[in-house]
Amino acid sequence: MAQNEVGIHDYFGLISVLSALVTVGTFFQFEDKPPSPPSYSEIEKLMKGEKEPPFLESVKKLFNTTGFSIPLAAFICSISITNIVGTFIDEVMERGGITDQLGVDLAGAGFEIAILLGGIIIGGYVDKTKQYKSVTLACLAATMLFVIPLGLTDHMLGNEPLLLVLALLGLGISCGPIQPINAELAVDVTYPCDETAVESVQQVGGNLVSALMVPVAEWALNQDYEFFKQIRPLDSDIRGDVLLLFAVAAVTILYFSSFDAPLMRTMADSEE
Repeated sequence: MAQNEVGIHDYFGLISVLSALVTVGTFFQFEDKPPSPPSYSEIEKLMKGEKEPPFLESVKKLFNTTGFSIPLAAFICSISITNIVGTFIDEVMERGGITDQLGVDLAGAGFEIAILLGGIIIGGYVDKTKQYKSVTLACLAATMLFVIPLGLTDHMLGNEPLLLVLALLGLGISCGPIQPINAELAVDVTYPCDETAVESVQQVGGNLVSALMVPVAEWALNQDYEFFKQIRPLDSDIRGDVLLLFAVAAVTILYFSSFDAPLMRTMADSEE
């Protein structure tokens, strides 16, 4: 639709209409509180008559809570990588030889669906098992693995569109779930802090960092680094933006490996 000026106007018009309809639907269905508390820990808070402190006070308390900064870092890592890949999806697909707009659009849609499915499947597993640390570390390791083909070109093989698309889908499945998993982990370790404050800090932090990284990634898009130049079968080059995302994931996995905070909400629920 958004192929020219008229198409762009139609595109934004459609988005505006759909957004208005969703807003109206939300307005009529939104409830202040769920009909019943979602967990034993929430029931306990209601029975004690606990009230949430002012937002800024809650934020200060969060950063003074042991273990909060680590899931925050993982959340920021995930949202930054997915946002940057989504922003530059045209350039990423072009590297693998996918240049027609329909192919790019389908790849982008597949990436978003992979994020959704990963969140449902992997996030659902973690919700039942509470294996926050091991699953997050595995997802970060997989993210490092899948991000490399998005900017790697083997000079002997040339463009490999199938490999690129598979890597993109793998990245969505592995990187996407890190966000919901670590949103829950942050709520768990900071219990009984305000859950809204937890999620707000993560969303603001994640989107702020990813926005600041976009111009850096845009500059790195055109930076090429060649490896194994003298070994013909291994001669390849990799783009700077992929190295940037790989470095972000690598630093995060090192930092996250130090996580050792108690799961306060899980402990409160298990006492019932």
